[in-house]
Amino acid sequence: MQELTDRQKNILTMVIHEYIRSAEPVGSKHLVANYRLNLSSATVRNELAQLTELGYLRQPHTSAGRVPTEEGYRYFVDRLMRTSTLPEDTCRTISHQFYQMPNDLHQWLKLAASVLAAQSKSASLVTAPHPRQVRFKHLELVSTHGRQVLAVMVLEGGAIHQTLITLETPDTQENLSAIANRINEICTGKDGKTIQALASGFNPIGKIVLEWVVDTLSHADTLISGEVYLDGITNVLAEPEFSNSDEARRALHLLEERSLLQDLLSRTVLTANTNGVQVLIGGEGTWDELRHCSMILARYGSPEQATGSLGVLGPMRMSYGRSISVVRFISSLLSDLVAEQW
Repeated sequence: MQELTDRQKNILTMVIHEYIRSAEPVGSKHLVANYRLNLSSATVRNELAQLTELGYLRQPHTSAGRVPTEEGYRYFVDRLMRTSTLPEDTCRTISHQFYQMPNDLHQWLKLAASVLAAQSKSASLVTAPHPRQVRFKHLELVSTHGRQVLAVMVLEGGAIHQTLITLETPDTQENLSAIANRINEICTGKDGKTIQALASGFNPIGKIVLEWVVDTLSHADTLISGEVYLDGITNVLAEPEFSNSDEARRALHLLEERSLLQDLLSRTVLTANTNGVQVLIGGEGTWDELRHCSMILARYGSPEQATGSLGVLGPMRMSYGRSISVVRFISSLLSDLVAEQW
């Protein structure tokens, strides 16, 4: 980034604040009048032209004012934006909401997505915490019909997996419960590789069940994130730049398509430390679906135990200070709650 003069920094900041507020191109006369600048319109117009040449602003039409570019927003976020925090009464209200909830991770994550969307007026996502190493906690086997058995497995951290297993011959519920009890006694707290080495000590039905257990644990280990909670989709669709456009829907598809979201998280927020907040502007030249959007992402949890991700998505014309502060606060709050539960 080319360094700007103090006056150019001030004018760029004003343009960005005004464009975030109005979604309309900003002209020199508007800046002089609204900010009571001790400068002529011609001087401000010259600075706007210089900022346009440097790539921080653009002019949609010849007679229109200026709007920030991706580079302009990046300069603002990295160098000009003041660090802000949520008001204390807002923090108290949000904390009270969480601590009034039952001790239920699923409810916490739904509430986190709702609060993020409401406070940022954007779309939000929260992923369930993913353990550093996936471990078995508990198994139930239930006879359903004929040779079919319902297997329900709980992992450490609370994730639940289930499947229908078809046996070669029907078996009694008593025998199935005995097999499940033995698996629970031997395998609780162990990872997939350890459990695989123990399979030889089980009867044919136990081996079939353990094969599914090991496969499920192995797959869970490869995931970057757990279940995804979304909220505030209508906030994005209501923005003027997206009201008659497919751009917002393309961006929201990124949140709903698991493989795309996995790629996004693995290459951005999950490479940062837990307390960091990352700002993606315009897809950073990597994710075409986000070229008209910005995302603010953070991790929560403990790297030694389990971590998840959370963030907000909106137009590039989003209120960065407010959104960053709410993402950082919810990240810290969820980290405390997850540490208590784990």
